[in-house]
Amino acid sequence: MSFVTELKHTFKSQTNHVLAEQMSAYMLNKFPFYGIKTPLRRSLSKPIIENHKLEIRDTVRTLTFDLYDLPEREMHMVAIELFERQLRKSYKKEDIVLIEKLITTQSWWDSVDFIAKQILGKYLLLYKEETPTIIQKFSDSKNLWLQRSSIIFQLGYKEKTNEALLFKQSLIHKESDEFFIQKAIGWALREYGKTNPKAVLDFVNTNTLKPLSKREAIRRLI
Repeated sequence: MSFVTELKHTFKSQTNHVLAEQMSAYMLNKFPFYGIKTPLRRSLSKPIIENHKLEIRDTVRTLTFDLYDLPEREMHMVAIELFERQLRKSYKKEDIVLIEKLITTQSWWDSVDFIAKQILGKYLLLYKEETPTIIQKFSDSKNLWLQRSSIIFQLGYKEKTNEALLFKQSLIHKESDEFFIQKAIGWALREYGKTNPKAVLDFVNTNTLKPLSKREAIRRLI
């Protein structure tokens, strides 16, 4: 039995229809769910991953998208967590193509935020020289989720944050009417504010941001 087959069988056996409806509604009915919350999903997945560790190691790049092709949201989350766990220290430069596909496929805030921070962000720490080109491409895209990723990819960078790039991305998108972009600007600035509060306050006070972005940026700084 393959990894995907065993995972599907196990998750299906744990279907909770009440939770599935609630979880789908929370995601604006964009995806069907088995109704398995994250702690249980990870608990159920762990022994299956162990049973198929060689298959996963050898095929993770294709296996990720085999899972992404399935409708249930739990499968998508297993996919991106596997991708991150298997490749976090061994990304190939060409993996940016797969990372972009992950961001733009089955997209919603829960998957994109994980990918942007844990995958794209870590990839760009390995290939720092690629950052200007990739972030400009994502930022210039018409895709909302690539734009959001170009703003929040440095979450968790702390003192490694490229301050100029963070502020540049915030200004590029500051007029956006998209909730997820306004929120991203505020979130990215707030997180950097934990490392350099003065720089963030100065930036917010000298630039005109959307009210949501400004409110989120300074929420813990004043």
